[in-house]
Amino acid sequence: MSDVGTPVRVARGIVSGAIAGAVASFAMDRLQAATSSLLPSGSSEDEPATEQAADAVAKAATGHEISGAAKPLAGQSVHYALGIGLGMAYGIAAEFRPSVTAGYGTAFGLGTATLLDEAAVPAVGLGDAPWKAPLSTTLYGYASHLVFGGISEIVRRQVAGTLTKSAE
Repeated sequence: MSDVGTPVRVARGIVSGAIAGAVASFAMDRLQAATSSLLPSGSSEDEPATEQAADAVAKAATGHEISGAAKPLAGQSVHYALGIGLGMAYGIAAEFRPSVTAGYGTAFGLGTATLLDEAAVPAVGLGDAPWKAPLSTTLYGYASHLVFGGISEIVRRQVAGTLTKSAE
């Protein structure tokens, strides 16, 4: 990439990462929708962690739970907001430390799965600890996040490259 100042690199990382995170979240969502029926029955949670998180935020902000009919949309909002936020952080990191793109984004995907699904979600009570969850659920989560990481990198590279060319 051309030798540009830090503010330009940060901005490029934010824009390319936000777009990458949104597209990757969509790809991950579609993969999960297409493959969720392949999991053994009883291996998926009654209420996804994203819906539980949305409900917790709503309770903290308004004192009220989200209605049952609105929970899927609220959960999707959490999924996409988190994906975009992670994409932005990844995009900025990639601007300054290209090594974070190792494995064409797969390291990012594996790290995201480990930190979120295997550590943070159980730590805040939104899911089972890894040793209590079925192996199929864990593998499904890692596969989903590999797609998230790979798509993030493909899109981030394209957008960052386009932004670099348009700035020259």
